[in-house]
Amino acid sequence: MLSKLSVRSLLSLTALSCFGLSQGQDQALMAKIRSIPRVVEVKVAEAKFGKDNLEIMFEQPVDHAKPKGAKFQQRLILHNAGPNSPVLLGTEGYEAGRLYGGELKTILGDPNQLTVEHRYFAKSMPSPVEWKYLTVKNAADDMHDIVTAFKQIYSGKWVASGASKGGQTALFFKCYYPNDVDATVAYVAPINIGQEDPRIYRWLNTVGDEATRQKIRDLQIGFLKREDEILPLLNAKAGDYSMGTNKAYEYGVLEFPFALWQYGTKPEGLPAPDAPSADLVKAYRQVNAMFYYSDAGIKMFQAFMYQAFTEIGYYNYDIADFKPYLKANPNPTNMDLLPPGTKDGIVYNPATLAFVYNFLQYKADNVIYVYGETDTWSSTQMELIGRTNAVKILVKGAYHNASIRLASPEQKESVISAIEKWMGMPLKRL
Repeated sequence: MLSKLSVRSLLSLTALSCFGLSQGQDQALMAKIRSIPRVVEVKVAEAKFGKDNLEIMFEQPVDHAKPKGAKFQQRLILHNAGPNSPVLLGTEGYEAGRLYGGELKTILGDPNQLTVEHRYFAKSMPSPVEWKYLTVKNAADDMHDIVTAFKQIYSGKWVASGASKGGQTALFFKCYYPNDVDATVAYVAPINIGQEDPRIYRWLNTVGDEATRQKIRDLQIGFLKREDEILPLLNAKAGDYSMGTNKAYEYGVLEFPFALWQYGTKPEGLPAPDAPSADLVKAYRQVNAMFYYSDAGIKMFQAFMYQAFTEIGYYNYDIADFKPYLKANPNPTNMDLLPPGTKDGIVYNPATLAFVYNFLQYKADNVIYVYGETDTWSSTQMELIGRTNAVKILVKGAYHNASIRLASPEQKESVISAIEKWMGMPLKRL
């Protein structure tokens, strides 16, 4: 699966010293942040976001088409490097679990970092929840309003970047607001063109060689035939699976090849279907696919699944080889992962990704696309036709971990020199 803020009166002088400025300058910066319209709260962020960074709550309309209507607060994480330094805008697709940076932080030379949690995740959840307002356009509007607000403080160049669903967020933002940032770097970001994109099935049926694919299919059938033997050894607690552990187990079997390729598990080391049960349990656990069908997994990803089946696309399973063995789950559909009460009313809007795909092909300049050679999500990678100055690299041997750092020297240079040109400033090499 897509691999998915508070100003209390004053911060202490110790906390403010994180900015490396004098006390007077620190207070001036904090005053500027507090004075930004719609900033509700600012505080020192939790330790997981890094030392002395800030957590900011920014008020947003639930529906940007009705700016005076219901509101919610969106979480931002800020690392300050200075008003004239570049800004790395982390476009999360899920919860903001960390301060987004990685190799781009190195390339940009310690930039400001502003990470934006996606609407309808974690602290950025409207209440009451009305799922119909979780749209690509509203999320892009969120990004636009945040960037516009923080450009009051940061006058340097801006780079938007995210990985996987966060990469999608960056690309969608680019399509609706093409001039808000100077460059966009999207890692392993699929651009699906259907509610269930058939390219995913074709990819899974052609990746690797036939012997490897057959080995995986045979193992899946082994998992299903030996379900009564293997499932108890997984120690799955019935109370954690409202759909039932048997149904969740069978979903995990169907998900197995997708997750296997996405996360770089080596198929050469997989056991034969008649191997000792302990070996099959170990293989099954390698991709942890069953978790996505637990109550905790469904809750964690339900907002993503709503987006997937209403606008951004996803996949289901080809069960031709497995139908005789599916006892608890004869008619599987990933729509079972939708938020409670939404399944019957789901309507897919093909116009959103049709617009996105066309815009990215014909109009989206200053974009970097990074994909992994054996990542399942590369099956729906963006296809360029030379109408923009965008640069795409497919990193050999990489999967959903693809990065500029793992690319060939020629690919690295093509990417960094392009960003350097678009930003008009020298950048560091990896």
